[in-house]
Amino acid sequence: MKCPFCGHLESKDTDSRAGTAGDVIRRRRECETCARRFTTYERIEEVLPLVVKKDGRREAFERPKVLAGLRRACDKRAVPLARIEQIVDAIERELIDGGEKEIPSEKVGERVMAHLREVDPVAYVRFASVYRQFKDIDELRSEIDQLSPTTRSEAERQKPSDGGLGAEPPSSSEKKREDVQP
Repeated sequence: MKCPFCGHLESKDTDSRAGTAGDVIRRRRECETCARRFTTYERIEEVLPLVVKKDGRREAFERPKVLAGLRRACDKRAVPLARIEQIVDAIERELIDGGEKEIPSEKVGERVMAHLREVDPVAYVRFASVYRQFKDIDELRSEIDQLSPTTRSEAERQKPSDGGLGAEPPSSSEKKREDVQP
């Protein structure tokens, strides 16, 4: 393995560990020339389909590109990096399991949006606004309106049921009447 510091081609493996999912091996290496340490990751090379762009060009599926787009969409949101990487893993798995040799870029984007929609609605709208290139505010509003019923029903499920005990506090006029009564 080539040393990233001095460029020497010989290094020794000082530690190897399997990743948490078991699909990656993390290796600590030490350069035999400069004695500096560095980390490498080894993963199985799976055959992913080519991505067909809108203009007809074909490119290899690039995990870092999808990861970067998701990170931008989730910037300053409460979505852990591990969850973002799980989304990319799931998309890769879907593409591999699909068995197609080529896939339109639109389908990759739709898969990303489907996963984001479940994780964080704001990140979903951010990604969708860039991906779908909304022409005006009405198109964006329409997308948000489609998202809203789902978000509202989730919020209602998360509300604690108070059995009527947490009813609205009495209005100020009701308070005054209570104070006047003997």
